[in-house]
Amino acid sequence: MPVDLRTRKLAQLAVRYSVFVKPGEKVIISGGTEAVPFLIELYKELILQKAHPIVKIGLPNVSDFFYKYATKEQIAYFPDHLMNTVKGADKYIGVSTDLNTRELTNSDSKKITSRQKIVHPISNYICNEKDKIRRVTIAYPVTSLAQEAEMSLTEYENFVYNTCLLDWKKLGKKIDKISNKFEKGKEVHLIGEGVDLKFSIAGRNSVADKGEENMPGGEVFMAPIKESLRGWIKFDYPAIESGKEVTDIELKFENGKVVESKASKNEDFLKEMLATDENASYVGEFGIGCNPKVTQFTKNLLFDEKIGGTIHLALGNAYKENGGGNDSAIHWDIVKDMKKAKIILDGKTVQKNSKWKI
Repeated sequence: MPVDLRTRKLAQLAVRYSVFVKPGEKVIISGGTEAVPFLIELYKELILQKAHPIVKIGLPNVSDFFYKYATKEQIAYFPDHLMNTVKGADKYIGVSTDLNTRELTNSDSKKITSRQKIVHPISNYICNEKDKIRRVTIAYPVTSLAQEAEMSLTEYENFVYNTCLLDWKKLGKKIDKISNKFEKGKEVHLIGEGVDLKFSIAGRNSVADKGEENMPGGEVFMAPIKESLRGWIKFDYPAIESGKEVTDIELKFENGKVVESKASKNEDFLKEMLATDENASYVGEFGIGCNPKVTQFTKNLLFDEKIGGTIHLALGNAYKENGGGNDSAIHWDIVKDMKKAKIILDGKTVQKNSKWKI
């Protein structure tokens, strides 16, 4: 079967730009069977770069079986072998796809959150130990994700490649300008339709995602001071986790913590996520979408958090590169449209109705 040349270009972008692989490095490439054509291109590119590929392919249609039949001992089992493999690698390329996006919809959410706690050290190492391992989570178009986005596969392929195969150096300069503004800022106020929320970012690192950790990239993100959030927010877009779609999420904050929460669908799951651990009800990230090619909601967070004119909050873990301050087994991003709202930084409006004033 002929290879879409854009797939090859995406593999080259991941290897040469996002994680800048060097000769002799050990590189994990991880994805499902639906992503095999892309994994092959990544493998070939790693060989051409004189690196050592470590291939990890997930089996399809086994996650729901696991949560239905696994014993308490199996759920509590920590995969040391996987942790050792990750610690022995220099780079990690994770391909973000699903064969069935709703596979875990009817699975026991308590078992899912319990398992997340157990394996959290692995994802935490990959995401937060940049001096030891560099990683990128990268998109690849498959039928299930096209269906979620309500597109044909051809439309979705065009969407994915158009949002990834950009001039990242040129776009990166624009994103850096926004990030630098927030790096110097202290107080953020989100106000408008569906939101009146204040929090401090004083002394925290603002990071510009220019496709080096996520592909597509295109956001600015930071970690609010843990106890500083006060006010409320209602999210326009659904939040999807483990196949469960939670809609019309509304959160009220006092001293940084969620004190009231509600949703029109799967509210019980929302509350279970907030109760995952003592820090799950605090916010670990405030992000702003900046990718000009991501213009519609697709029910895939890798894209949706990059939509221009949106913000997102992540419940739970705060990334080390932002300054940390909140350790949790979850990092759950929820996206809000800001077309009828403002972002105010230190008393000055920097974005109004999704338009930058910087």
